[in-house]
Amino acid sequence: MSLSEESGALDYQRAREAAMAAPAAAAEPASGSSRSILTALGFTAALALAIVAIGRHGDPAPQLQLSLILGAAFGFVIQRSRFCFLCIWRDWLDRRDPRGLLGIVTALAVGITGYTLIFGAWLPDPSGSRLPPTAHIGPVSLALVFAGLAFGAGMAISGSCLSAHLYRLGEGSPTAPFALIGAVGGFILGFQSWNALYLWTIADAPVLWLPRHLGYGGALMAPLVVLGALAWFLLRRNNSPAQPALSQNPLASIFEQRWPAWLGGLLVGLIGVAAYLRLSPLGVTAEIGSRSRQLAGAFEFLPSRLEGLDGFRGCATVVRDALLTPNGLFIIGLVAAALIAALAAGEFKPRWPTATQALRGLVGGGLLGWGTVIGLGCTVGTLLSGISAGAASGWVFAIALAIGTTVVLRLGRLLGLQP
Repeated sequence: MSLSEESGALDYQRAREAAMAAPAAAAEPASGSSRSILTALGFTAALALAIVAIGRHGDPAPQLQLSLILGAAFGFVIQRSRFCFLCIWRDWLDRRDPRGLLGIVTALAVGITGYTLIFGAWLPDPSGSRLPPTAHIGPVSLALVFAGLAFGAGMAISGSCLSAHLYRLGEGSPTAPFALIGAVGGFILGFQSWNALYLWTIADAPVLWLPRHLGYGGALMAPLVVLGALAWFLLRRNNSPAQPALSQNPLASIFEQRWPAWLGGLLVGLIGVAAYLRLSPLGVTAEIGSRSRQLAGAFEFLPSRLEGLDGFRGCATVVRDALLTPNGLFIIGLVAAALIAALAAGEFKPRWPTATQALRGLVGGGLLGWGTVIGLGCTVGTLLSGISAGAASGWVFAIALAIGTTVVLRLGRLLGLQP
């Protein structure tokens, strides 16, 4: 079996068993540990108290408070819907199961529509030289392709993207801590290689924003047509197992059963739009990158100057002195809510890591971190938020990521490292 966190074969078997047991499940909700449920309630109460406590400290408390709330919502949704880019892509490669990809298509369609409505209010004329404030619209260069390939390889090796490693941290994953440690090292390597790549290919690369060239109407319709055609293609080749029937108990449907991928995608898209409207584009790496940059500077591993890096839009890595930051609280909320969801569902299963899991986490995490720095974000910041913003860089990153993931998965199986 694969050493990644959640193999497609195991998911398939569980889905079949759940489908066969659907009538029983509908009559009687899946049993969970009372201790786990009480623990989940305890963590929920602690998270609620933290939100209230942050709200008592004045400005910028509302921003911090909302970051924690949105992070918790995001973490709960991606844990319950298994919104993991590697798992989704592997399900399609191995079994032609399109449900996860349809979830991503849903998230992108919602995000593109929501962003377009916001852009129309903030920047009525997109044809000028201005770009929407803070939107993740980056340069399209060979470095971006390399970043996507590296990030995809890192996903295949470590078993998840960075956002999934964060929610699996809440599930007790043995690999996730090592992947996050490896990501810090990858960030530092990214900072060290940034200047050379910037001068070679990034500095003169075009920043392509679709509304500038197609107008808001064209930039909305063209991606929706592409996503619609992709959804049609996936449904035509649907080979997924039967969807387990939902329990008649609403609490069991929310806390114990896996959510449909389309529902997870819908909610992820809505959270992304809300985050951009009230705070900043959705992303999970700004805080990790900032702390990595701070660590590299403390040990003199950081170049004296990072050419142009802080001028680009994306998951910024600016060093901050504040203990609590919006993105930091977003990550805390994500992990805490994923832990609550896993406890309530009986999916919190911490295990002692093997040497192989630790090595895969460190190596894969290093590639994830390097790809994040050079690509100015990850699957959430550059892909989801970038494509939602009409950035061509998001599409390029997505294609390169898919290629990198596929090549490494296929190579691993040829070498006998994966089934």
